[in-house]
Amino acid sequence: MSEEITGKAQSIAPPTSSVFAMFGGKKPAKKAEEDSKASESSEKKEGSSEAADDEPKVEFKPVVQLEKVEIKTNEEDEDVLSKFRAKLFRYHSDIEEWKERGVGDVKFLQHKETKKVRLVMRRDKTLKICANHYISPYYTLKPNIGSERSWVYSVTADISDGEPEAQTLAIRFGNKENADKFKDAFEEAKAENKSASG
Repeated sequence: MSEEITGKAQSIAPPTSSVFAMFGGKKPAKKAEEDSKASESSEKKEGSSEAADDEPKVEFKPVVQLEKVEIKTNEEDEDVLSKFRAKLFRYHSDIEEWKERGVGDVKFLQHKETKKVRLVMRRDKTLKICANHYISPYYTLKPNIGSERSWVYSVTADISDGEPEAQTLAIRFGNKENADKFKDAFEEAKAENKSASG
């Protein structure tokens, strides 16, 4: 008899949801959670495959075809001898005041044929020219009072504003080392222009 009971006990399956429903009971909370998660994931899979099939395949073609434009800087026929980061000031004699011209890279450019050297400085971001003049053998760099990283000099014909104009400029560097290197490059440019013109 006991063997029959144990044999029957082994063959009895655990109660299903329908058995619980018959007796007005509820599924155990854990089992209900697992079932709901399984159904949600299958719904998501079905939904995602349907959404992928429903998405239209759209190709966008440009309305206007733009051609590549070459921008000339007028520096194509010149070699860069040296370049420094600096801030440039201009002295306005009418109001007796220094005004900032811009911050950017100041370059010494030598023409490949004439060998003449000019100084060009462009403002950061806009690249607008704020200094553009040949280095005359007669220009003199003077130390700016109270600063060992700044120089003052006068030019007879700076053309950064279009027309040649006499100006007094001050140029300031981040450190003394760059200020000294600028002076050396300035003196070399004077010597080059003297030999090129003579």
